[in-house]
Amino acid sequence: MAKSSICLVDFLLTIDEGKVSSKLLEHASMAVLDNIACGIYGSQQDWGKIVTEFVLDEGTHGKATLFGSNRSVSAARAAFANGTSTHGFELDDIVQGALTHPGAVVVSAGLAAAEQSGASGKRLLLGVIAGYEVMARLGRALGSEHNTNGFHTTGVAGSVAAAVTAGIVWQLSREQLLSAIGISCSMSSGIKAFTQGTGGMVKRMHAGHAAESGVVACELARRGFTGPSEGVDGRFGLLEVIGGSDIRPQELDIKLGEIFAITQIWVKAYPCCGLLHSSANALESLKKEHHLTTALIHEIVIGTGERAVDQNSDPDPREPMTAQYSLQYSAGVAIAKDARDPQAYAQENLFHPDVRSVAAKTRLTVDSEMNALFPAHFASRVVVKTTDGRTLQRTIIDPKGTIVDPLSFNEIGEKFARLTSIVKDTASIKKIRLAVRDLAHEPNLKVLSAALLAGNLSR
Repeated sequence: MAKSSICLVDFLLTIDEGKVSSKLLEHASMAVLDNIACGIYGSQQDWGKIVTEFVLDEGTHGKATLFGSNRSVSAARAAFANGTSTHGFELDDIVQGALTHPGAVVVSAGLAAAEQSGASGKRLLLGVIAGYEVMARLGRALGSEHNTNGFHTTGVAGSVAAAVTAGIVWQLSREQLLSAIGISCSMSSGIKAFTQGTGGMVKRMHAGHAAESGVVACELARRGFTGPSEGVDGRFGLLEVIGGSDIRPQELDIKLGEIFAITQIWVKAYPCCGLLHSSANALESLKKEHHLTTALIHEIVIGTGERAVDQNSDPDPREPMTAQYSLQYSAGVAIAKDARDPQAYAQENLFHPDVRSVAAKTRLTVDSEMNALFPAHFASRVVVKTTDGRTLQRTIIDPKGTIVDPLSFNEIGEKFARLTSIVKDTASIKKIRLAVRDLAHEPNLKVLSAALLAGNLSR
């Protein structure tokens, strides 16, 4: 009997350009748009600039564009830089229940592969649909124990998803695609040391490394380099080596084609770790309804899951990465600033006295009901005690942006405008949006590539 991973690949190879539904293509286009916005914004952060400069200094030749730049490079290096930039500020999408950020990896790999090869817009969208499916299913198959033990699921599952994405875009044969997946399994990596201490920049790079690894694996496979066909769920495969006692290989091919992962994506409303979003959502709504100010906060108690209390309880973050993983700091942002504004997490704004004041009054506790819902839901129960004697409470099971409470068309547009306006001029922003909207009908990506290269504001 064929392994579940091979059944999944065989299914994905049957998705036909002429028969794929308009709904799937629409969701894929939206994913491309949202992640391009995240990548453009991330390209202007220090880590995005460093990786972009590194890639440009290499002088590679190719047709793949770099976000925030007016130059093109090789597909693999563009995937590396763009994936790092897209995952660069905790704004990119999530597959709930799979502990993965698919778009930063999949869109970066697919876009680079399509630009390099002259593939059609629809072919790119097919690759994105397939990549999201792999990222979601492999994330669930890995279980949660590996993540608890310190592996970063996006880095682990991402290389495989990127290989499938690029392989579909390049129309690799079945044998070549299985080899590319096998190669990519040996390139899977990423540990969560970034959640502690200074954190550093490395978490951003995990998505970039995964995107690049998938493209490289495909480049090698189509030249005849081979890899193990059962690298995911065979003996000493990815699941066995990195996964814990809760691996679920059956997740790889269960109910194929019934519901596609691309239609179930959590588009982030808040620029912080997904485990913090329910708390941010609760505080944002309480602030609006009860006109809360910094001066009115006596105490905030956040009841959430064990994972969040263990991983996200840094009361004194010193840099953006650790701030974006701190429940206390994010509570301060939600009350004192705008919970959806990524600039609140910029280094120059990390020590704002109002934010720090609220953070110091925020206490975390494990709520057994909220904890029981993880990892399918990142839930929290927030209690705010005010200086004028009120006790306010809000429980959020699925925060804004999830499929239960999705961002509206206008909210997605506001996010896109907010993220791109600091980098691109108005004309280019409009051209990018129109080019992505029309991807399903474009014979190639020349219009989108031109829009991405043009209109960069001087900084």
